[in-house]
Amino acid sequence: MAAITFWETRSLCPVCLRPVSAVRFGRGHDLYMRKSCPDHGSFLVILWRGEPSHTDWVRPKVPLHPPAPATAVEKGCPFDCGLCPDHRQQTCTALIEVTQRCNLACSFCFARSGENPAPDPEIEEIRQRLQPLAASGTQYNIQLSGGEPTLRNDLPEIVAMVRSLGFEFVQVNTNGVRLGTDPGYAQKLAEAGLSSIFLQFDGLDDNVYGKLRGGPLLAKKIAAIENCGEQEIGVVLVPTLVPGINDEQIGEIVQFGMSHLPIVRGVHFQPVSYFGRYPQPPADAHRITIPEVIRYLEAQTGGLVNTSDFSPPSCEHARCSFHGTFIVMPDGELKSIARSESSCCSCAEPKAEDGAAQARRFVARQWAKPDESSCCGQEDSHPFGQWDILLDRARTHTFSISGMAFQDAWNIDLERLKECCIHVVERDGRLVPFCAYNLTGSSGLSLYPRGGDR
Repeated sequence: MAAITFWETRSLCPVCLRPVSAVRFGRGHDLYMRKSCPDHGSFLVILWRGEPSHTDWVRPKVPLHPPAPATAVEKGCPFDCGLCPDHRQQTCTALIEVTQRCNLACSFCFARSGENPAPDPEIEEIRQRLQPLAASGTQYNIQLSGGEPTLRNDLPEIVAMVRSLGFEFVQVNTNGVRLGTDPGYAQKLAEAGLSSIFLQFDGLDDNVYGKLRGGPLLAKKIAAIENCGEQEIGVVLVPTLVPGINDEQIGEIVQFGMSHLPIVRGVHFQPVSYFGRYPQPPADAHRITIPEVIRYLEAQTGGLVNTSDFSPPSCEHARCSFHGTFIVMPDGELKSIARSESSCCSCAEPKAEDGAAQARRFVARQWAKPDESSCCGQEDSHPFGQWDILLDRARTHTFSISGMAFQDAWNIDLERLKECCIHVVERDGRLVPFCAYNLTGSSGLSLYPRGGDR
């Protein structure tokens, strides 16, 4: 029997959220975490299931500490977020919750939307929260989230305000219900300067939406895509993957997205994480890990994409996400854009030494409407040679397939959390890593309570 390798780390008790020692250990190509709380016992959870191997996937990183930490290290991770000097990655996307209200009652929700919502922040408050980021001179990507942001009639004014601060990429995270039923609303957002829609899109039949979102929504989702396309707003499809509900539709979702190019810029899969009240630990069978998603992509697309087409990130921790960028050819074939210094799209794979900056540029370019003037701003280079057809397709038919596995109270690894580059802008201006901000214990206890929970 092969020896089992152990790696020490730190985690949190999923019941009381106190810091605890933890170990990761491998069994073949699987990776697990075991941790123990003196008050609530031991917990074992799967982190990584199968190939590509977690040992081959993880690569060395160059830490990028915050240039101007806003908080001191006092209690230790994850209680000093601001960001603190111990954080090891700078901001790629700054997320602001513009409302806690929602028009759906989803089975799975990061934000616990609709639960005792606080009043919506005024536009001036949002401006004040963003001004320190704007003053830094860095082109952060801004995501307006919630709740459901489109419940705000003044969302176009918020978009325009964010653009006026100098931020070039502004994205709205939405379920698409209003965008699918109110074309005029999409037009107002486009006129305000909206770059992209991050569209909840879990599958291609209403059985999926009935189980995950509470009712039939597919027609509204498709209408939202069409309305955004008419206004030249880029759309990213964002499926929450839940085993036994929609994990067999991964390939179909990719094919659907490709068929709606250049409106749909890519698909960004999010394996289910467990937030809110879960008195019993979710079973390993209720989780889907990054390598499984990658293997399903190859199998369910009939080899249209291969596992070798996908790479770990250089912005966030390697076990947080995967990414592949492709050119869709006229016959439907996908040409993978390999990570290469000579590639005109080499920034699709950020380098470790400046991962956050390159990730910001890639997201802003790929997830907005296509720029037909050039491929990545260069006219004279291409990863496949000087083939006119490839160059033409690269301008308008570049398609990304990616995924991000957010951490919950059972599988959180503070080593991963310290490398998070998606940060929520708190009401007092502090930046909090996304997984820390949304984390809840098994009874619903929060590390960083929202306005309505305070």
